[in-house]
Amino acid sequence: MTELLVTGGQVLRPDMTVERADVLVDQSSGDIVAVESPGELAGDDELDASDGLVVPGLVNAHTHVAMTLLRGYADDKPLDAWLQEDIWPVEGELTPEDVRVGAELGLVEMVKSGTTALSDMYFHVDEIAAAVEQAGVRAVLGHTAVTVGKDEEGAREDVRQSLETARDLDGAADGRISTTFQPHSLTTVGEEYLREYVPEADAAGLPIHLHANETTDEVEPLVEEHGIRPLEYADDVGLLAEDTFLAHCVHVDETEIDLLAETGTGVAHCPASNMKLASGMAPVQRLLDAGVTVGIGTDGAASNNDLDMFDEMRDAAMVGKLAADDASAVAAETVVEMATENGAELLGIDSGRIEPGANADLAVLSLDAPRLTPAHDLVSHLAYAATGSDVRHTVCDGEVLMRDRDVTVFDEDAVRERAQAHADALVDRASN
Repeated sequence: MTELLVTGGQVLRPDMTVERADVLVDQSSGDIVAVESPGELAGDDELDASDGLVVPGLVNAHTHVAMTLLRGYADDKPLDAWLQEDIWPVEGELTPEDVRVGAELGLVEMVKSGTTALSDMYFHVDEIAAAVEQAGVRAVLGHTAVTVGKDEEGAREDVRQSLETARDLDGAADGRISTTFQPHSLTTVGEEYLREYVPEADAAGLPIHLHANETTDEVEPLVEEHGIRPLEYADDVGLLAEDTFLAHCVHVDETEIDLLAETGTGVAHCPASNMKLASGMAPVQRLLDAGVTVGIGTDGAASNNDLDMFDEMRDAAMVGKLAADDASAVAAETVVEMATENGAELLGIDSGRIEPGANADLAVLSLDAPRLTPAHDLVSHLAYAATGSDVRHTVCDGEVLMRDRDVTVFDEDAVRERAQAHADALVDRASN
């Protein structure tokens, strides 16, 4: 057994207090062994956290990691036009190699900003899984099924592929990869396919992840067609459950919030994407007050345009206050919990907290930046002042993925060079 000692820093504890302590990690099991006062522990290797803050690795609860290749490609448009005129056409030209390179770029970005786990929705998922295995992070992956615009054979094939991908990849990368069944959304997957295949996913024990209630354009057609709110419809077709989590939930009413709470269905809140696409402001404090587990996701880099969860925490706090018309809503401690422990709960992983027995998924932030001075309240700084560039070290499953800002799992320069070349070629193909 080899042990890693994270030493010399302050540690964010599960109750959101901060204390000086060392963290001992069993690198064989990938678990935290002990959190003790400085000088009481010893390890085979040391990670210097002096003048730093040790926090749980951040959990990106909803993203499309390979969309880094489309960062800045199509900005300043509403969601439907953005998807139909720009994103879907260019995604039709994506090759498996493009997806692999885009995933590598996104994973480098996340490792450098302290994210150690993600939930991803996309296609060519084998390529994303290969990138995740190399990156050393945890991921919940799945093939995203869409049935609109396809004949019955093509629609069924896409939904079956989502089920098969989830079955085949679950437990990959030495257990760091788990999976979800992924109907894209309530408006892009036909009711007949949901009624047929959701029970099959349940029987296979597969959690479910989908987009829901992102814009009013998604809500109104369902209300007109079914005479009930979208999440009432989702419940009717069997989607709402303790192992389901929904991305966005911007336009939910009290009936739907109560349904989420009653069924134990979680929500991945994506504030930057919702603001950029003018989708609206999710009622996060109301969701939390009702007992709904809410995590935070970046969405894809094409609608954000970065994968920095510290930016996302700040956005979640700010827009949460506006949505509630209350400066005390979605407080600093709340958003830090959303980005760590809540996100881990959504993904079904034993991370998001620093205590013995939990996964050794950690980030160490340097506290020497002017914007992090004075240190009245370090939890406040995590929510309102820190950025991904403050992360000094990143650890996942007990392994050091970045040490002193040097990513150890990828050649960062080579990844950036390949990503630029693939992005240029992709846009050229889509333009012809």
